[in-house]
Amino acid sequence: MKFLIFGLGNFGGALAIKLTALGHEVIGVDRREDKVLAIKDLITYAINMDSTRMDAMQTLPLKDTDAAIVCIGEDEGSAMLTTALLKQFKIRRIISRAISPLHQTILEAMGVDELVHPEEDSADRLARRLDIKGLVESFNVGEDYKIAEINVPPKYIGKTVAEAGFPKTHPVTIITIIRTEKELNTIGAERSVHHIVGVIQPETLLKEGDLLVLFGRIQDIENLSEA
Repeated sequence: MKFLIFGLGNFGGALAIKLTALGHEVIGVDRREDKVLAIKDLITYAINMDSTRMDAMQTLPLKDTDAAIVCIGEDEGSAMLTTALLKQFKIRRIISRAISPLHQTILEAMGVDELVHPEEDSADRLARRLDIKGLVESFNVGEDYKIAEINVPPKYIGKTVAEAGFPKTHPVTIITIIRTEKELNTIGAERSVHHIVGVIQPETLLKEGDLLVLFGRIQDIENLSEA
């Protein structure tokens, strides 16, 4: 997959290096030349540019990227302007670092649902999440098994668990479902809130936006996430 990473500080730089090591194409962007020079031989491409300028952003392969991750951490204004431009260019997936509670509220108001907090989410953990298409979060249980959250595959949206054929179609166990609902935040803008569906029954309906919490073999979960 192809990723654009804006901000090559400690978090962004570590994320860019990890994703490159996992075999992905990574374009790292930073306005500080020293950060670009320090990482240029460790990732696919490193570019010294100001991501708050529209003319500069237009030179990047924005439409071809699988995800753009805004990791700028020392300048909330630059982080917000960069995110706003990415929204304007209609990037398919935007992940943004939330620097403060106010910054998070503004990002939510802009319609950015995927937020990371580097103090809580390590670059290594985010890289593993981005490595598998459709995977949201996971951790290994021994060498062969993992517990993972994945987006419900489009082919199963609108079907019940029984109709989807689990576990015959894919030998995994659905532990529960995390369902996204909309509510108003403190400034009256809509934001996404996750709720646990509970114990899964054969008649449980799979809806668009659902996250399936699964247990199974690593390869079986990866196969389902790409279904």
